[in-house]
Amino acid sequence: KLIVAPGNAGIAGIATCAPVDPCDAAAVLSLCEEEALELVIIGPEAPLAAGVADRLRDAGLAVFGPSAAAARLEASKAFTKEVCDACGAPTARWARFTDAAAARAHIRAAGAPIVVKADGLAAGKGVVVAETVEAAERAVEEMFAGAHGAAGAEVVVEEVLTGEEASFFVLVDGTDVLPLGTAQDHKRIGEGDTGPNTGGMGAYSPAPVMTPEVEARALEEIVGHRIVRIHDSVLKVMLFQFMRGLAFGLGTVIGASILVSVLVAVLARIEFVPLLGDLAGRVIEQIEEAQGQPPP
Repeated sequence: KLIVAPGNAGIAGIATCAPVDPCDAAAVLSLCEEEALELVIIGPEAPLAAGVADRLRDAGLAVFGPSAAAARLEASKAFTKEVCDACGAPTARWARFTDAAAARAHIRAAGAPIVVKADGLAAGKGVVVAETVEAAERAVEEMFAGAHGAAGAEVVVEEVLTGEEASFFVLVDGTDVLPLGTAQDHKRIGEGDTGPNTGGMGAYSPAPVMTPEVEARALEEIVGHRIVRIHDSVLKVMLFQFMRGLAFGLGTVIGASILVSVLVAVLARIEFVPLLGDLAGRVIEQIEEAQGQPPP
């Protein structure tokens, strides 16, 4: 049995949608107790940052998702930059500000192009790649004026890095690392990579730019832990295809922002591995049908 909260029409064909706010830990816990759920998978950063995983673990539930403390790596850009600096991970030069005047002075001294980011979570819309000093100053003013709510109470300004952006997903337990796969999303709203960055523009996986050489460098220079390999190749394929199909393929085929509201997936009363295989097959089959390709 698969329950998704809150869900949407795109996923309703393979899951039961529950009208629950995924950032409300008490409501999610009540749902788990009512349905006698045994495993909770929390994907997006907002409920993770809100401590939903911590609350469910405290109640004795098995949870796939980091703690609120670990989720700060996604919830605060300044915190992530501090971690990168502390561990020597390569990152763009940056500065943080809680005052608009100081941020503007820094921008004028640094020049453009330059990147202005709301520190907190802004649904993929809190980053401005400013081509001019004036545009960067305008972004600072808008962020401190509340354009992104509390997410813009602090601003990160950093140098522009030219190139492709990709995501590299790994599982960690504090000692070991298991790479899951790669993905890229369509960042800018206009054709030819023009216009502002935004969320919900679609994504694809695997990311062609993430070659084995780039992945190896990321593991060595950023992740920095030894790799664990799953010896059961069937389980590994199931897990990767499930994550890739549900998180990226379905969203790309059905609509631009379909997965934005697919927030908490809950598995219950069934063995995990067979369910993963079944879901992966069904998701991939629906994607192929949507693309006009008959299933194998």
